[in-house]
Amino acid sequence: MNSVWKEKADLGSGRGHLQLILAFVALSLIAADTPTTVGTANEQGFLTDIKSLTAPAMEGRGAGTKGLTRAAHLIEQRYKSLGLQPTGKNGFFQPFDVITGAQLRPGNELAKYVQGVDSLHARETFKLNEDFVPLSFSANGSVSSSAVFAGYGITAPEFGYDDYAELNVKDGIVVVLRKEPPGLAKKSGSSEPTLHAGLVTKAINARNHGAKAIIFLNGILDAGEDDLLPRFETSEGPIDVGILCLQVKNKVAFSWLHADGQSVTDTQKGIDESTQPSSLHPSFPLNLTVRVNIERLHATVSNILAYLPGKTDEYVILGAHYDHLGRGQSHSLAPSQMGQIHPGADDNASGTAGVLELARLFAPLKGQLQRGILFANFAGEELGLLGSAAWVRNPTLPLAKAVAMLNMDMIGRIKDEKVYIGGLGTGTTFQSILDQAESHTVFKYENSPGGYSSSDHTSFVTKGIPVLFFFSGLHSDYHKPSDTWEKINADSAAHLLDLVSNVALRLDNAADRPTFVSVIENPNPHSGTPSGGGGGYGPYFGSIPDFGQTENGVRFSDVKPGSPAAKAGFQAGDVLIQFGDKPIKNLYDFTDALRRSKVGDKVQVTVLRDGKPVIAPVTLEQRK
Repeated sequence: MNSVWKEKADLGSGRGHLQLILAFVALSLIAADTPTTVGTANEQGFLTDIKSLTAPAMEGRGAGTKGLTRAAHLIEQRYKSLGLQPTGKNGFFQPFDVITGAQLRPGNELAKYVQGVDSLHARETFKLNEDFVPLSFSANGSVSSSAVFAGYGITAPEFGYDDYAELNVKDGIVVVLRKEPPGLAKKSGSSEPTLHAGLVTKAINARNHGAKAIIFLNGILDAGEDDLLPRFETSEGPIDVGILCLQVKNKVAFSWLHADGQSVTDTQKGIDESTQPSSLHPSFPLNLTVRVNIERLHATVSNILAYLPGKTDEYVILGAHYDHLGRGQSHSLAPSQMGQIHPGADDNASGTAGVLELARLFAPLKGQLQRGILFANFAGEELGLLGSAAWVRNPTLPLAKAVAMLNMDMIGRIKDEKVYIGGLGTGTTFQSILDQAESHTVFKYENSPGGYSSSDHTSFVTKGIPVLFFFSGLHSDYHKPSDTWEKINADSAAHLLDLVSNVALRLDNAADRPTFVSVIENPNPHSGTPSGGGGGYGPYFGSIPDFGQTENGVRFSDVKPGSPAAKAGFQAGDVLIQFGDKPIKNLYDFTDALRRSKVGDKVQVTVLRDGKPVIAPVTLEQRK
């Protein structure tokens, strides 16, 4: 959208009284020699931008889609029309590379050697997408080896259960059931499956037991359930889990394992009834060949960056991510609707429209503010905060001059006047600024001191920049095609934008900039914090991963103060490669290794620092 929304007093609506108050407050807080003020947010303009960003042509703004490019150009044109300065590497754009998914290349194969005779004339081959399909997180390569049925493929010492206890699968192939014995969830005290049921967890477990390939099957089906192969692109996991992974139809696996009178179904029933492992050992060698050939898909996406100069070279950042899920893929929370456009009205067309509306409000103040304002729209957030991480690694303005970063992610569904603000403790002046700004609004606030959570402000915390995170809460349409513009509460969102502009103006014109505070947080499992192996109760490590790093290991973008990792001397930039006896190739490996540990465990941890190994013991603590 190219039009610039005219400011309206809108005194005929319920917002009129509040707008007058906010305007008065803004004026009264600015020094006499800086006669600047900012208008109030236009809810109709805000909503129209959300409609534009969620139009079918935007294709859900998925990474690598034409729709994301269209959204980027919409934002660029708006900034041009406002007379803002381009602050990217290529005009308003800062391009960077992302991996958007994977696709199958020729050469994927599954074959059985009859009676173990290695002969082309004694092979039974199976059909891709009919009999078997590789999983998108599989490694590439091939293996020809003997195969064994390993039950559910689970090692869970906390439940006294191990499908590998009596098996030697080194350099071999394991065939395992999806899901888990129902008794494990019962032992965990939950009605939900345990973490051991995950496909990636099973793949890592098989790899750590020495297997070269893992083959999944559905096993016993519920009434009315079909034996379906998963769609290749819907399997969520790392780029490469380090082992060949595929799934076969039941009839294929049953034919392998029923040939000597053994039954997968009977064995599964026995495991489920007893919660005791049981494996099938064919009386003849079961020799298989597995070959996987996957191409990783790359795309160039861009952050969009525009600058409003102030009287000094310091600046405040107003940011939001503009990407979403495209047609869902593996991140959709509506699996049956994968392939449909996920418009992402609240997540995060609302934050993007908020940045555009704030740019409209502040644009007339060019050169009048004490500090500048950087308007930042990030790509790659849904893939792991990649755009903000790319910017802080290669900033287009000096990082040392950044006063604060205000992030808006999902601000369009405010309910019961409740607003969440994170990062309050990361800046020394934030509490007083928010106390003053909040006192003139009708919202009820839930504030938290820490600056780490699953959105772009986390990238700035790792660089010692104070942050505030504005969020209206999760809802049942999150990451689903039903997150549409009709459900946006534009009136309340406009109230929130008035608050954000008020806070930004106070930060911009304050005599003293906030000093960054590294908050020592309780490792709250409900905070959404990507801290050393994911959320959930259990042992706590305290690292913040660099989601943009894809080489072997897990790079720490930061280490939380006071955490076990910090106490052991680990620091930002270290690359974790070994956790106890577990090699760490990616974040999923780290998550798995941490979840298999216990509170109080003393674990030898190896990192690379400037390419050299550093080894230190870490005592894991309790999440609280």
